[in-house]
Amino acid sequence: MGRIKPGPEAALFDHYNGRMRPPLAVTEFAEARGSAAEIRRREGEALLAALAPSTLAVALDLGGAAPGSEGLAAMLVRWQDAGRPLAFLIGGAEGLDPAVLARAEASLSLGPLTWPHFLVRGLLAEQLYRAQMIREGHPYHRPWRP
Repeated sequence: MGRIKPGPEAALFDHYNGRMRPPLAVTEFAEARGSAAEIRRREGEALLAALAPSTLAVALDLGGAAPGSEGLAAMLVRWQDAGRPLAFLIGGAEGLDPAVLARAEASLSLGPLTWPHFLVRGLLAEQLYRAQMIREGHPYHRPWRP
C-alpha cells in the first residue's frame, strides 16, 4: 500500500532488490482515506483485485509466523516449488483487512515490533535476498552469528 517516494526507504528496497535474481516486481496502490475500517476495506479490495486466482498470497502481518532466516528460506523453497505466482502483501498504516488475511495462504511476521509499511518493503527484500543466498550456500548469511 502506498507509493514510495525517493528517500532512504526506497533506497533500502532498491539496494536489495538490485541484488535479487530475478528482481522483485512491485505493484503500488494509493492509500485509501476514511475511518480505519474503511481504509482497510478499500485497500484490501485493491490488493485482492490485483491477485490472480492461482497466486500464492503471503500476508505480512504481526500475527504471522516469525521464522528465522533459515526457516524463511525453507518456506520460500516450498512456496516456489508450488509452481504458482507468489505475492507478498504489505498493508498500509491501518494493516490488512480480514478479507486479505483470509485469502492469504500464509502469513509472515517480521517480529513483534511495529514497522512502517515502507520500511517493511526493504526489510522483506533483504530477507528474500538472504534466503536466496542461503539456498546458494553463499557466505552472505552467517548462521553462526547472533
